[in-house]
Amino acid sequence: MMYQLWQARQDMLNPMRRAARGASGMLRSFDVPHPAFFGLRQARAALEVFAHSGLTQERPPFDIPAVRVGDELVEVAEEVAEAGLFGSLLHFRKATAVRQPRVLVVAPMSGHFATLLRGTVQVLLPDNDVYITDWHNARDVPLAAGPFGVDEFIATIIRFLEVMGPGSHVLAVCQPVAAVLAAVAIMAEDRNRAVPRSMTLMAGPIDTRVSPTKVNELANSKNIEWFERNLIHTVPWRHKGGGRKVYPGMIQLSAFMSMNLDRHTQAFGDQFRHLVDGDTVKVEAHRKFYDEYLAVMDLPAEFYLETVHRIFQRHDLPLGQMTYRGRQVRPEAIRRTALLTVEGEKDDICSIGQTMAALDLCSGIPLPMKRHHLQTGVGHYGIFNGRRWANEIYPRVREMIQAQD
Repeated sequence: MMYQLWQARQDMLNPMRRAARGASGMLRSFDVPHPAFFGLRQARAALEVFAHSGLTQERPPFDIPAVRVGDELVEVAEEVAEAGLFGSLLHFRKATAVRQPRVLVVAPMSGHFATLLRGTVQVLLPDNDVYITDWHNARDVPLAAGPFGVDEFIATIIRFLEVMGPGSHVLAVCQPVAAVLAAVAIMAEDRNRAVPRSMTLMAGPIDTRVSPTKVNELANSKNIEWFERNLIHTVPWRHKGGGRKVYPGMIQLSAFMSMNLDRHTQAFGDQFRHLVDGDTVKVEAHRKFYDEYLAVMDLPAEFYLETVHRIFQRHDLPLGQMTYRGRQVRPEAIRRTALLTVEGEKDDICSIGQTMAALDLCSGIPLPMKRHHLQTGVGHYGIFNGRRWANEIYPRVREMIQAQD
């Protein structure tokens, strides 16, 4: 019932937001630097803030038209290299003959679309042939497609690496690091020709027993039955995935925003003032971030519940109890894939030590092929987006990839 109520609320607010957007555009013609028009500027600012504060369940575009490769500006085209029901392998094909390392970016299936990693991709593109897991909104996947749990997630990663072919590299951001480690372990044990040459795990939950965060404490505060009763909802029949059980993206977003509610409240207050003052640079920066942040996707119920239970509650991977389709996952089987772990000093979602735990689990990788980077001064988002990612973290990633390519 909660999903239906939320959908009804969206249906009511969306026309109002469209009207607010149109009205603010009309008021812009009266936007002149004169005290007599100050009230109109305030009204327009309020309408703009309201118009751009709503949630959407549509994937924003990556919108990366071109990148510089060496001294040349080359066009970028998005191509689906492998289509799936729950996610596609998206290739950022560049119009250049320069050979570059093939890198699979595994995006989180955690309530946001893969476009949240737009900044990650933009930094990688000049030096690498980049692919990304473009997860689909579960409410748009027909019920006939069946369930999608952690095993299916791991199988998808393996399949995508096989499509990319031998000699590729993989980079996982946040939530999928455990699944990526499991996928590479299974591939290594099977002597799969497509096992990646390097694996970069960034700010993700390998061992959540280490310095638990609020997110970890929440996952362990209730049993899994509580999560299923209270957080899993049914997609209304008006959507393609009608009848499918999902963990709604709106709930995940609410949880994330509640952790830093004061910061988000202040951000929208600042946006109102920037609009009144005509600070277009700051206005556009806010709008760009929140247009992405407020675009949410639903997760398959099986995947969400299994992730909470197996990764956050039972700690299957660090305890050596992780399985894939009935097989034990053995990280020590990885021997030829170099490993880099990355953590942020101020990360309040995945604390220091949780990702680094992968280094000990992968005991079969020679020490010279294992590295760790702790980035000072950044929180969770800053690990894979922004200035520190581009200038301080990515050079370590590039060095790892190029050393193994």
